[in-house]
Amino acid sequence: MSEATTVPDVRLEEVVKEFGDVRAVDGISLEVPRGSFFALLGPSGCGKTTTLRMIGGFEEATSGRIFLGDRDVVGLPPYKRDVNTVFQSYALFPHMTVADNVAFGLHRKGIAKGEARSRVAEILELVDLGGRENRKPRQLSGGQQQRVALARAIVCNPRVLLLDEPLGALDLKLRKQMQLELKRIQNEVGITFVHVTHDQEEAMTMADTIAVMNNGRIEQLGTPAELYERPRTAFVAGFLGKSNLLDGTIAGDGLVRLADGSELRVHTNGTSGPVSVGVRPEKISLANGGVNRLTGRVKESAYIGVATELVVATTVGELTVFHQNVEAGGVAPGIGSDVTLSWAPEATFVVDPGDRADRADRGEEQAI
Repeated sequence: MSEATTVPDVRLEEVVKEFGDVRAVDGISLEVPRGSFFALLGPSGCGKTTTLRMIGGFEEATSGRIFLGDRDVVGLPPYKRDVNTVFQSYALFPHMTVADNVAFGLHRKGIAKGEARSRVAEILELVDLGGRENRKPRQLSGGQQQRVALARAIVCNPRVLLLDEPLGALDLKLRKQMQLELKRIQNEVGITFVHVTHDQEEAMTMADTIAVMNNGRIEQLGTPAELYERPRTAFVAGFLGKSNLLDGTIAGDGLVRLADGSELRVHTNGTSGPVSVGVRPEKISLANGGVNRLTGRVKESAYIGVATELVVATTVGELTVFHQNVEAGGVAPGIGSDVTLSWAPEATFVVDPGDRADRADRGEEQAI
């Protein structure tokens, strides 16, 4: 592999952004490999949109360095950076046809009309809009308008495509469909995508790598599987899906003692002292098969189709359990039933108890 192909398409070094006395981005560093799909994920006010805008040149960093390839772009305006941006609002020209909207950037770059026409036709086929070249934006659905905005952004083959909550205006069914379409398109064109979202399912569906942000910093960076299976903080555990967290203390290598004296087997990773022990609801079985066990009584029950969600009260706190409805009729223990919960040590993780994730989805702050 040549040196050129190993240079990341985006590199941030200790980037800070302050708005008056508010530090929106607090010294983040990251690398986005060439050709990858990278997501900045977090709640409102975490700094993800500001980070994206600094990469695109719409905001200037207070300090730190931003590279596109091996070029330091701090101080350069957006039009001098080899990036394009797709916003939640499609920003299409209403008086232009689909073809003219897509060709707009090519014409500004002085691309010959014949070549521009060929590239527009090719890219419209890629985004499944072939045959709609002469329609106006008002004649298209929301999903089709988003495809036009995407085609316009990638037709000039930028180094990096920035996506700022691009699916936020779509209904749920179309949004899920477009998640898969965006991933397919990114794979086919090979352009680096940097995607901002507050939707953890959206990020996990599309991204190769996710940076989970909180309070202007990166809490954890990794693949979707790494973040979900082995969160390093309570915030990450709570933001990426549901997670049961129980307070305890390290009682030995691979052993945590809970408040009632019961013990759980877990990979403690050399930690000591107080911890929170985590386990995902779908990892828990209503049987005695697992090494880690707790007894309790069903307090709440909700049928959600593929599973029945149970809240079980135990002596160390309430645990949420997803009982898979593999049998016809969705048979699950009723409210008031005594149950034994068990799960494997491999499904268990520990995090610092000082950062409980209850605030992760409150969204109390304005988006920054």
